[in-house]
Order: sequence, then structure tokens, then C-alpha cells
Amino acid sequence: MDPYVLVGGGLAVARAAEALRDEGYDGDLVVVTTEPHRPYERPPLSKGYLRGEDDRDVLFPLDEAWYGEHGVELRTSVTAVGLVPRDHKLTLSDGTTLRWSKILLATGSTPRALDVPGTDLAGVHYLRTVDDSDRLSGRLLDASLEGAGRLVVVGDGWIGLEVAASARQLGLDVTLIGRGTQPLSRALGPEMGALYGSVHEEHGVRVLRRAHVVGLSATDGWVTGVDLADGSVVGADVVVVGVGASPNVGLAEAAGLALRPPAEGGGIAVSGTLTTSHPDVFAAGDVASVPSPHYGRPLRVEHWSAAQEGGAHAGRAMAGSGAEYDKIPYFYSDQYDVGMEYLGWVDVPGGYDDVVIAGSVEERELVAFWVASGRVVAGMSINVWEQMGRVEELIGSQTSVPKEELQAFLR
Repeated sequence: MDPYVLVGGGLAVARAAEALRDEGYDGDLVVVTTEPHRPYERPPLSKGYLRGEDDRDVLFPLDEAWYGEHGVELRTSVTAVGLVPRDHKLTLSDGTTLRWSKILLATGSTPRALDVPGTDLAGVHYLRTVDDSDRLSGRLLDASLEGAGRLVVVGDGWIGLEVAASARQLGLDVTLIGRGTQPLSRALGPEMGALYGSVHEEHGVRVLRRAHVVGLSATDGWVTGVDLADGSVVGADVVVVGVGASPNVGLAEAAGLALRPPAEGGGIAVSGTLTTSHPDVFAAGDVASVPSPHYGRPLRVEHWSAAQEGGAHAGRAMAGSGAEYDKIPYFYSDQYDVGMEYLGWVDVPGGYDDVVIAGSVEERELVAFWVASGRVVAGMSINVWEQMGRVEELIGSQTSVPKEELQAFLR
């Protein structure tokens, strides 16, 4: 029998490989990844690893020896460039062709480019891969040692805020530029976005709201500033761009696999078993748009849990399981002394009626609930732990919960 092939270099592939072996699949198993590393997870890239506090080993969910011990062939530094589902063939960038019995596409995302003049200048960084983090870390640490580093982060989403927090912890002068009314307003809405804006300002970050970048200025090819639409220039020694990411669906699209429309979040359309429109092709992680029994629509989630849980689910499905994926989206973020866990999904800005707070915003100890038609659709804890199980019960109940009951959640 031809091998099972896993395409991608992230956490989803590692968990799929592990699940396949745990489920008793003992056939040939091949991992194909563009990067020169074995599959790794990305959250540390903007946190401890970026700051130089964590060793590289923290990135890898499976030891290097695991692949050899479990008969998994690693093909690194090679890209899947052509997929023909009808013939069960995969073409690689080195000119070789792989025949496969089943295949998983976990091809991840690519950072969106900032579409202004000057993004090709030295000193401008994106953060997606371990090599990106290594380059940025070296520059930030050098700037920190010099004592006068000025970092400008363009983009006020999760990556941007985590990089800003790491840079402040290294002692850099940090400016965060966002187009929204508050940081994270597209992810959390203005209510909780304002909390994160305040946290960063309290730690010395200059937060620019409703700002529009029109270009990057330079001296001798090195970035020196970020030009704004109002005519002002923010001085910079290093610029990090974090304005979102696009799912890598090109391989699937060229193969004729069904995709979700942009209005539904894009990505590769899969069933509850993470099967695509071809029965032997599966998808997981950032690229997979998965039906949610909790929200009654497909969701494409670009967070750690989608790779962790989705990769394992895909591996079990490839091994023969018919179970439907029913996980509620989860993610976390650590910035300064603010630890956060979030469970649920909400279509910001129109997908909720109210944000109800239990605890104290001022003391940074709280649980926030996003409520739509009386039902809890998402919850986030700040510096309050072991609450996500209770939040999950509220979301899963799909029943109306009185506001007073939510406000008393921590009492």
C-alpha cells in the first residue's frame, strides 16, 4: 500500500502523525515540509523564545528521535507543488513524485504583506517561522543591548501585541500602530480591546489608534521611520508587520478541492471528519474550515488549539475513526503579567449584543462573556484560572443565562 502523507511543518502534522501511530496505523508515513525543521508549534515564537528565554527545544511537540522510532520519514526543505487527487499523486519541488493512499493538508498560513512603499527595506520583519523569530530576536536583543532600540509594530492583533510586550520586556522603545478604535478590536471588540490597550500603555508602549500607514522611510536602505497618513513619522530602528495572515490553499485549489467562500472565512471545506471534497484527502489547522455543531456554521480558526486538536482528529480519521469534530475554539496569550484564556467564537463586530464582566477590569482579574440573544457565545479569563470548563458548559448549553448570574460567576 502507498504511504500516508502529511503535508506541513506545524503542530497539526505532529499531532496527526502521533495519532496515526497511536491508533495502530503501521504503514509507511511521510511528512513533507517546506522548512528545514521537523514540525513545531508557533506560540513561543512571539513570547519566551523571541526574548531569548526559552531554548529551541520548547518549540517541538515531538522529539527528533520520535520520528525514527515510529518509522516516520521526514522530508524537510521541500515543498509540495502539485496534487492530483484522482491519481493519488503529490509532486514535490525537488522534482520527485509521491504516490499516497491518504494525505493530510496542513499547509498553514502566510503573513499578509503591508502594501505600502518600503516594506523591502532592511530592518522590516514578519513573524511566522522559527527562522523569522531567530532573525527578529537577534535584532531585538542587539537593540536592547545598545539601549536605544526603537521598535514599531504595524498591526494591533495578537501577534503584534505579543511582540510589543516581548520588546518592552527587553527594554525597547515600542510604538504599536493599529487601524481600529482599540487594539484587538477585530478579535475581541472595543470593550476588551480597550483593556489590552491600557495594559500596553501602562507598560510604556505608545499606542496609536485609527492610524493609517502609507509608507516606510529609510537611510542607506535601512528602515528609519513609519510614515502615517496624517503626515507624521514614527521613528524606527526595527519594524514588525503583523496585519493578518492568509491560508495557504493554493495547492488544494489547484487540485480542484472545494473551498469555502471568503464570507465564511475561506479555507479548505472539510466535513466533521476533516475530509475534503475528495474522500482520501484531509485538511487540518489554519487551512481547514470545519463545521461547528455549537455555532451552526463552518469555522476556520488560526490558533494553537485548531492545530493541536484538529491535527489529532485528522490522524484518527485517517486511521478510520468516523467521529465528528466538535471542539470549541480555544486560545491563550501571555503579555507582561496578564495571562489570558479564551474559549468560543464570536463574529466581531456584529455577532454579540453585550460583554458581561465578572470580576474586576481595574485589578486585571476577571472573566468576560460575549452574549448574543441571552446566550454565552464566548468567554475569556484574565489572570483567573481553571474557569474554561465552566465557560464551556455555558456555551454548550445554548440557553439564555441571566446577566446577574454571569456577573456573579466568580463569587
